[in-house]
Amino acid sequence: MLKKRFGLFFILIVTCLALIVDWPRVPVKFNLGPIKIDTVLAGPKLDTSIFGIPIKRDLDLKLGLDLQGGTDLTLRADMTGIAEKDRDQALDSVKQVLERRVNLYGVSEPVVQTAKASGEYRIIIQLPGIKDVDQAKQLVGQTAKLEFREAVDPAAQALTIENTKPTGISGKDLKSADAGFSDSQSSQGPSATVVNFEIKDESADKFKQLTKRLLQKPLAIFLDDTLLSAPIVQSEIGSKGQITLGENTSIEYAKSLATSLKAGALPVKKIDIVSERTVGATLGQESVQQSLLAGMVGLFVIGVFMVFFYGLPGMLANLALIVYTLVSIALFKTIPITLTLAGIAGFILSIGMAVDANVLIFERMKEELRAGRLRKQAIEIGFSRAWNSIRDSNVSSLITTFILFIFGTGQVRGFAITLAVGIGVSMFTAITVTRTFLRFVYKE
Repeated sequence: MLKKRFGLFFILIVTCLALIVDWPRVPVKFNLGPIKIDTVLAGPKLDTSIFGIPIKRDLDLKLGLDLQGGTDLTLRADMTGIAEKDRDQALDSVKQVLERRVNLYGVSEPVVQTAKASGEYRIIIQLPGIKDVDQAKQLVGQTAKLEFREAVDPAAQALTIENTKPTGISGKDLKSADAGFSDSQSSQGPSATVVNFEIKDESADKFKQLTKRLLQKPLAIFLDDTLLSAPIVQSEIGSKGQITLGENTSIEYAKSLATSLKAGALPVKKIDIVSERTVGATLGQESVQQSLLAGMVGLFVIGVFMVFFYGLPGMLANLALIVYTLVSIALFKTIPITLTLAGIAGFILSIGMAVDANVLIFERMKEELRAGRLRKQAIEIGFSRAWNSIRDSNVSSLITTFILFIFGTGQVRGFAITLAVGIGVSMFTAITVTRTFLRFVYKE
């Protein structure tokens, strides 16, 4: 009995937490004599850190381009002058540069993806909620600008584009860059994370004279006027150099810095805008309303079906389905997942899959009851015998969503990830929540 109560208490806690996260923004404004209230009741915000990594953001539901409106741009990178073996690397470098730009531009939940088709190298950019389309097109239509700059005032603490000046070394002088580790001995502690770079032969002497002049001074590296790093020059550098990032710097950050440097080392000749599609916010709002209506109708029909065919167990399954919906939406907001029309379709599909698991369980229970089992025995046997079928069907569906996410793009990925989250939560509600409710109701 204690185990049943603990299970019920756990489900109640999870449901309450999901409700708190799911709580929408509700404006409250009224006057009650001398008391005036004008506020907005909203859900919580994340303001914490995990393993030293700060996490600070709201828990609003993120809507994709097709739901909140915005601009969809398809760009073509001109690879003229870049060797065939370096083109994939150049495309990835440009992608990271464009991601940095649209993030600095303040676009909410932008999507930047690469694609190759018919020998063309393309970048697909979705800018939800963007208003100034012309400025956005100008923003993404430029090639990377990498600069090595020196401080105007050596005593300056924070280097910016304003308090530094050009050194004459730019992205066109850089040949390559790769992340790695220093060769420090194990007795001295772990190796430091570094970025090894190489200067073109024709620029090596110029770079050597620069580093000789800036010994023990910072050499600032800017990409699109944004500071990437400001390492202290330790020695003269000719054609090959190394940026030491420190023992506690992750290799992922080093790889990101190396890729950003290569964006200047391997710039594409130009970026052309192949197509532009603008989605209005009105159309997006209509899509949201129609999707919500479809979801509500679907839930109602499923609820009626479960009660009609299974009675009280069907009602308990409907309660579990409500828990499923609340938990799924809370996960969408917490992860966060940007919802698109395809994503909503995946979520609605997963609702049907959640009910399908309950149908398998209840049919097994009916077979046991017809065989003369007690209700309590039928519940346990029904769940245990249906589990293998539920597990196999859901695992095969998860494999499909994984493949769709890996090889798909745009809305296909949105469909895959919402369906995967829905499948995971449905297994929890079908096996844990529904069984806990049944055990609590049918005690004998």
